[in-house]
Amino acid sequence: MKSRISTGLCLAFFLILAGCKGFWDLPASTPSNPTTPTTLSSGVFYVLDQTAKEVVGYAITSGTLGAISGGTQTLSAAPFSIAVAPNGDFLYVGTVNGVYLYTIGSGGALSIGNNGAAIASDIPATMVISGSWLVDAFNVSTTSVEINAIPIDASTGVYTGSGAPPSQTFTVANTPVVKQMVLSPDSANLFVALGTGGTIVVPFASGNANPLGATATTIPLATSGGSALSVAVDPSATPRLFYIGETLAVGASGGLRAFDYSSLGSATLTQATGSPIASGGLAPNAILPLANGDYVYVANGQGLTSAGNIAWFPITASGTTYTVAAGKTVTSGIEPSGLAEDSTSNFVLAVSTGGSTNSGDPDLEAYTMSSGALTAALTGATGTDPVGALAIAALP
Repeated sequence: MKSRISTGLCLAFFLILAGCKGFWDLPASTPSNPTTPTTLSSGVFYVLDQTAKEVVGYAITSGTLGAISGGTQTLSAAPFSIAVAPNGDFLYVGTVNGVYLYTIGSGGALSIGNNGAAIASDIPATMVISGSWLVDAFNVSTTSVEINAIPIDASTGVYTGSGAPPSQTFTVANTPVVKQMVLSPDSANLFVALGTGGTIVVPFASGNANPLGATATTIPLATSGGSALSVAVDPSATPRLFYIGETLAVGASGGLRAFDYSSLGSATLTQATGSPIASGGLAPNAILPLANGDYVYVANGQGLTSAGNIAWFPITASGTTYTVAAGKTVTSGIEPSGLAEDSTSNFVLAVSTGGSTNSGDPDLEAYTMSSGALTAALTGATGTDPVGALAIAALP
């Protein structure tokens, strides 16, 4: 499989996001916070460390953060994306040398799969998994985006095809750059945030030889000059809303846009009441709807030297009408870039890329939840700058 990505575009994007903050080497002393309930534990989660070229597994046990046994893997090249299979058996890491497979064993321990060889030569900016498909996306030029559907074996995780995988290329105006991609829980639609190119929605049908739809629907930016940075879909089996995080969506502020999922395919998309709503910062880099659907969290950057925040917004429903309301914020590290809810639903986890001159900036933060409100519980500043925390993924 030959990747046709424009590496320069991909590198430029991730250098902006990844920063240089030291991240995910095991600390000399375990970072903790007295406000952490000592009885709370998390499931396993993995952090992608771009500059140090590592993926590291962590867990919180009775209020204490620690690296899990066998959870660290050194990568052969700088990573760009990470995805965990919904069954919890496999982890995929997209690097400049291709996509690598790791099997997930007892306690979250990682073992290199496919005899250490890449399962695909793509350099994906973002990846998702649906059943027997690993779907990735990347730029192929300053005007086009490619999405590949890589067939994978459900029992081994390896590539099951031969030659190039099923693929679609989309031409998008306004110099698109792939930022994030998410697959709806009903596995019917891929949402891809493309920066100044807005957001595209690509139909997906897992039972087809090529599951990717040939035509994408473009959702224009809320404000000309803005940038679509993040996407998310309500995690329920029947999604209610999907979300887009954009810069300049509400005046000079970043904004959260919430759309009725059932309006996809209509001539006009239906936005939730209150949308777009100020996201709480300049750059809404990540969106996390909770599994119960009652709240959605947004990780906001405020520039390369200012602390960011995590904002939460309550979602209410009256029949088929949905409302997103202003919430509150809690301080995060500089340029938070990823969010995850751990498998126990005890913590919202955030990683921040920080900056090369911000040695005191936390890389990992864990927050407890109470009626949507977040309370800072744990922080971790690990390793020697620059290390480059990029993304986080939790085991299901």
